[in-house]
Amino acid sequence: MSTTVPPASAARSAVPMEPAEVADLLASAREVVAVLGAAAVGGIEQTLGPEGGNPDGAELVDLISSLEDLTAAAAALQARAAMELDKTRRAHEARQDVPARRRGRGVAAEVALAARTSLARGSTLLGFGKALCLEMPHTLSALAGGRLSAWRAMLLVKESACLPAPERVRMDRELCEDPERLAGLGDRQVGGAARAWCAAQNPAAVVERQRRAESERRVTLRPAPDTMTYLTALLPVAEGVAAYKALTEQVDAARAAGPAEAGETPRSRGQLMADALVATLTGCAPGERPPVLVNLVMTDRALFSGDSDAAEVPGYGPVPAAWARDLVRDSTQAWVRRLYTSPSTGALVAMDSRKRTAPAGLAAFIELRDHATCRVAWCDAPGRHIDHADPAANSGCTNGVNQQVTCEAHNYAKQAPGWSAIGPPSPTSSRVADHAPHRIETTTPTGHRYVSTAQPPGHQPARRPATGTWPRRLHTRPRGSPGERALAEALARAA
Repeated sequence: MSTTVPPASAARSAVPMEPAEVADLLASAREVVAVLGAAAVGGIEQTLGPEGGNPDGAELVDLISSLEDLTAAAAALQARAAMELDKTRRAHEARQDVPARRRGRGVAAEVALAARTSLARGSTLLGFGKALCLEMPHTLSALAGGRLSAWRAMLLVKESACLPAPERVRMDRELCEDPERLAGLGDRQVGGAARAWCAAQNPAAVVERQRRAESERRVTLRPAPDTMTYLTALLPVAEGVAAYKALTEQVDAARAAGPAEAGETPRSRGQLMADALVATLTGCAPGERPPVLVNLVMTDRALFSGDSDAAEVPGYGPVPAAWARDLVRDSTQAWVRRLYTSPSTGALVAMDSRKRTAPAGLAAFIELRDHATCRVAWCDAPGRHIDHADPAANSGCTNGVNQQVTCEAHNYAKQAPGWSAIGPPSPTSSRVADHAPHRIETTTPTGHRYVSTAQPPGHQPARRPATGTWPRRLHTRPRGSPGERALAEALARAA
């Protein structure tokens, strides 16, 4: 396959400012995707060098540069499309007499689904498009021509968000009208140029932005590799420094008191600080495991007989069965809630708990099935609401079939005109074959449909038995199951 690549400078020439038909753009985009995708999978050939010599790679360098220009131009066009979708949706809702304050409520969610990303990212893309198209035309032109990357354009939008519209327009003109002004600058330098301009031209706006940032303090938890997590606190600088100083002083005092006792594994300064943080927050002694509620998405064999089926920790994800067994064994207190999955699909289909309050139990089941994460396609935000797919106002049932976990933003977005969601039909029997993975189909105002399927606990592929057949019905819970008896014996031995 032979490809002719224009010089990189050609892509950075002036971008013609003429409207284009959406249908033509869509056809062109699909054609480009097909050509580039085929080349990426099938491979590429280089033109022979002078006098038939070996290629020197110059064409590949030009191709890499031109593809970066293409990526930037695509980001600019995507920003324009997001802004136009917002304008179109608001105009349509105005004709339907939707109150002004409610117009455009679901546009960010539409953008997110179309871009196959989270709603938070969709909101960012929509805001990015509106800022570029309405207030920052020179930045948009630089992005479309490949002089700015999408991330550097985003930095300019982000750093100027505190400015009134007239000053933002002026910053855009002074920083981006001249192609040489930001040429050759890296990410940090571009962001620094924008911050310096804002601080010099409107220091009051910068101070107000810093004051608002303090109101956004929060604590978050993110998974890390090897069954670790990142517990992060976003704090004002004074409080953050004070908290860190308190931890360091506590650790320094402990190290000054003497070395580790005989037989105790020496701990580094970082380990001591982490242990001190956990001890302060949980009230457990350093090194002591906190009490734990184990949601066992595993058989008794996996918990007590060394089977390798993965376990699941809600809010984290799949973990090795051996690690889950150690967690139960090493905890000073442990509670077990048994969960049942369909042998054929791996879908969570029932939960057995001593906590018998129906609404709370149902909510817990749905949160575990959906991994406490928003179920809307491509959104991995933490779940905040147990939402009815078919609204309760429309006589939608309150059960595990019609309910799903959503983030706040998606729950509110689906209340906008033109949005709907539907769950699967209720199972007609308790046969295992009826328990397919839970699916929700969401329809947007444009008629686009997006299907979300609940991932089986542990994210393990469904497995068939090597021999025999699956039972026709799920077994009911006996009193004092073998798993509970084995757990009680294990805890008694550990005590």
